[in-house]
Amino acid sequence: MLEIIAENPALHAEAIEDLFDRTFGPGHFAKTAERLREYSVSLPEVSRVAVLDGKVIGVCRVWPLSVGPARDKALFYGPVAVAPSHRGSRLGLTVTGEALEAGTAAGWPAAILIGAPSYFGEIGFTVTPKNQLIFPGPQDQARVMVRNLAGDASRLAGLVTAP
Repeated sequence: MLEIIAENPALHAEAIEDLFDRTFGPGHFAKTAERLREYSVSLPEVSRVAVLDGKVIGVCRVWPLSVGPARDKALFYGPVAVAPSHRGSRLGLTVTGEALEAGTAAGWPAAILIGAPSYFGEIGFTVTPKNQLIFPGPQDQARVMVRNLAGDASRLAGLVTAP
């Protein structure tokens, strides 16, 4: 039976890292998004994993961020990964959607995600105007997206940093 549950680091951390390595390869550590994650700690209570027969087959990790001179709070969604055996099943959208619900319930104002607009647009993400959000390294601005949670994501502007 498929379950989508909050991440339990003691049970899921190793399987999640293995899934990230299989999905993205060793090059994923060189991405700009990793610069934000390496100085932060994920939020297991908001992150979601898809577990089938005791195995992690999908994940959406979530991280706190600060944005701009006002240090507005936001959540960074990703990486989102799905086991090869379940790609094409929309599982990535499902685990991300569950994590969005958890972020909203926890009172976070907004979500930021770097990904494919044609995919994540289906669950309410919209591409930001060019250079509205500035990352600590090169970033394809056409893939920078935001979504309202318990607040207004359109207010976010400026440098995106770990809290």
